[in-house]
Amino acid sequence: MLSIPFGRTRFCDGVSRRNFMKVGALSFGAMNLTLADVFRAEAAAKQHDPFARTRHKAVINIFLGGGPPHQDMWDIKTEAPAEVRGEFKPIATNVTGIQIGETFSRIAKMADKFAFIRSVVGARGGHDAYQCTTGWPQQSLASMGGRPSLGSTVTKLQGNVDPSVPPFIGLAEKTQHVPWSDAGQTGFLGSTFGPFKPSGPDMVNMTVNTANRDNLPDRKKLLGHFDDMKRAADYAGALQGADAATERAFDVLTSSKLVEALDLSKESPKVRARYGDGKPYKYQYDGAPTANEHLLMARRLVEAGARVVTLSYGRWDSHGQNFDLVRDHGGKLDQCLTALVEDLDARGMLDDVTVIAWGEFGRTPTINKDAGRDHWPQVSCAILAGGGMKTGQVIGSTDRTGSNAKERPVGFGDIFATLYHNLGLNSETTTILDPTGRPQHLAEGKALPELV
Repeated sequence: MLSIPFGRTRFCDGVSRRNFMKVGALSFGAMNLTLADVFRAEAAAKQHDPFARTRHKAVINIFLGGGPPHQDMWDIKTEAPAEVRGEFKPIATNVTGIQIGETFSRIAKMADKFAFIRSVVGARGGHDAYQCTTGWPQQSLASMGGRPSLGSTVTKLQGNVDPSVPPFIGLAEKTQHVPWSDAGQTGFLGSTFGPFKPSGPDMVNMTVNTANRDNLPDRKKLLGHFDDMKRAADYAGALQGADAATERAFDVLTSSKLVEALDLSKESPKVRARYGDGKPYKYQYDGAPTANEHLLMARRLVEAGARVVTLSYGRWDSHGQNFDLVRDHGGKLDQCLTALVEDLDARGMLDDVTVIAWGEFGRTPTINKDAGRDHWPQVSCAILAGGGMKTGQVIGSTDRTGSNAKERPVGFGDIFATLYHNLGLNSETTTILDPTGRPQHLAEGKALPELV
């Protein structure tokens, strides 16, 4: 805790005492950084316009928690029996030969910007985000903490783009079914490499300090107090070796690039309207809301310097009312996902930023008595965009009923190898050391040649 004096108050005993403004340490993952630490790191970065974008590779990982129904989205089965094919019809896209579900009319109009994987295999069947954030089964290296997520691994290997912006940010709102709001675990790397969660108490601390900037005393007086504090601390030996950067630490609190990125009021009403807000939140139950604005926030965070942003979108566990749920969730996802890709493209970021949306498994081919589909880990789907990939194509196929992969089965590890490739990391040659000192590969698959 740092206490900053900013004036005097005369008490009834006649003694004038200084007031103090207390500022807590900022916390990113499990790393507690003092104000001086944060600023000293900032000073080491290139000086540039605070709103300018640093060009870097990034991933926005959209988790569709609950298991989206593949045969009602990207893999419509018109030739299947009535008890399988469901209520949706296929619609043509702007890519000859590719059809997708009628709920996704916006995506259909820009399918050349997307790649549809219809044959994702290897799901373990758990209602959690683990495989969609790590690419590994949950039991892998469990004895030493498990495998680290993509965000944690990238934080370890590539670090910050901008020292004032965490490289790994989790936007997932807290859900009643907790595993659906998992932003990505640190595994054997330890909590130091965990995600920064803006919805947590650390962000509240930062926001309060920033929001109160207009109520703080004159900046010059505060900076003068920093000078006094620094001299006193140096005299005591507490800041030996500190540079002049400490004097500007106050600016970190009052002009945080991270807080600016999270402030959607900075966006025009027109842009926000294109994304929509995803309300009213329907079929949420114990899952995540359809928070469309999280995709806009993800774009702003990447623009500010984040490398990996994860979020949980909707609750897709459609044991009942499957088709009503897809109309609601699918239509909202259609709006915000296309807005995100259009936005990235217009800003010259699409080749650098990979976007993926997927869930932990698929749904049963047969429709149950409640007009729902049940859990089906045998095959699922994913949609990707950006990252310099070859889009405008479908990868893999399933059989007539959507029960199993028929052509080109794609594992979670293959998809993660592709994500790492897009970030500039070769998953076949790059390793990280586990707690025993043994090198571990980043993924158990190979980057998809169709995409890269």
